[in-house]
Amino acid sequence: MSEAGAVAQDLGSARRLIIKIGSALMVDAATHRIRHEWLDSVADDVAALRAQGVEVVIVTSGAVACGREHLGLVGRALRLEEKQAAAATGQIRLAHAYQETLARHGITVAQVLLTLDDTEDRRRHLNGRATIETLLRLGAVPVINENDTVATAEIRFGDNDRLAARVAQMISADTLVLLSDIDGLYTADPRKDPNAKHIPVVREITPEIIGMAGEPPPGYSSGGMVTKIVAGRIALSAGCRMAIAMGKRMNPLAALLKPVEQGGALATWFVPGAEPRTARKRWIAGSLKPLGTLVVDDGAVGALLKGGSLLPAGVRGVTGDFERGDLVLVQGPDGRTVGRGLCAYGADDARAIAGRRSAEIEAVLGYRGRDEIIHRDDLVLG
Repeated sequence: MSEAGAVAQDLGSARRLIIKIGSALMVDAATHRIRHEWLDSVADDVAALRAQGVEVVIVTSGAVACGREHLGLVGRALRLEEKQAAAATGQIRLAHAYQETLARHGITVAQVLLTLDDTEDRRRHLNGRATIETLLRLGAVPVINENDTVATAEIRFGDNDRLAARVAQMISADTLVLLSDIDGLYTADPRKDPNAKHIPVVREITPEIIGMAGEPPPGYSSGGMVTKIVAGRIALSAGCRMAIAMGKRMNPLAALLKPVEQGGALATWFVPGAEPRTARKRWIAGSLKPLGTLVVDDGAVGALLKGGSLLPAGVRGVTGDFERGDLVLVQGPDGRTVGRGLCAYGADDARAIAGRRSAEIEAVLGYRGRDEIIHRDDLVLG
């Protein structure tokens, strides 16, 4: 079996999978209506993957394409405010379509709308991450779209390929599948060059790989291969493998599980050199400047060295001026740095709950935050 085939067949073993669905797949270009039969087949695939224990998140396009007909905005380019108006009505129809199709399998859907700022600002990043992870823990399928109704040109992604990759980075997903109108990356645009060759596996985004991206196809698509390459770069840096696969066929995810010679889907797989958690910890270890320090007792040091999270009860002192989501150092009672991590509380709140049991947080602060002052996933030792 080829390397790409081996990676694809391992799709069912993913821990956390993100599926990106483009507008051209979601909405029929002729009728401007949602392709319900196709969406049902995708929902069937999602249900089958969930039955295997895979957590699934969907990043969907199509709100503007779905809503513009209902506002009489078909047949011409739209201004930003018209796109936002179309998205406002289209998002309702999209959410309803996902709710209906996944309800056939007894699956709850939750709509999450994000902007670029939500993934770049650390506090919003943490809020988004916590919300999505809570939904997954409760058994729901988050359906994510760009919040077009409020985003300005300065804070828009502009395409959901990059949004999907940023979400993968945000929640430490291990697999991202971009369902597209092409079955992967080619050495040249296959629509123009009959000698273009399919590339099954990419391990590094080189200038040569970037040069292979062509122009986006006409229609609803706002991305094209260029944005998929950008998404691949983000995914690889986050330790997340990514596939570009043909989405027009029925049951496109099930097709990825089969070898090509048995009728399975051709795809290009971007394969990272590190696991998601490792990549995230590298980012915490080397990319941020500490803004404060938490001094902890010997018991907390021991718990951290065994792989535990830092609880408020183990904190003996707080220095610095930092906000929720900022990086802080963790020091033992002897002054040695034990590690560094993203604090779940701002400096004032951290001081208020230092030495307290997690069950007391709500009484002290007036709201129930996280039990951990630094979760082990947001902590790097050493």
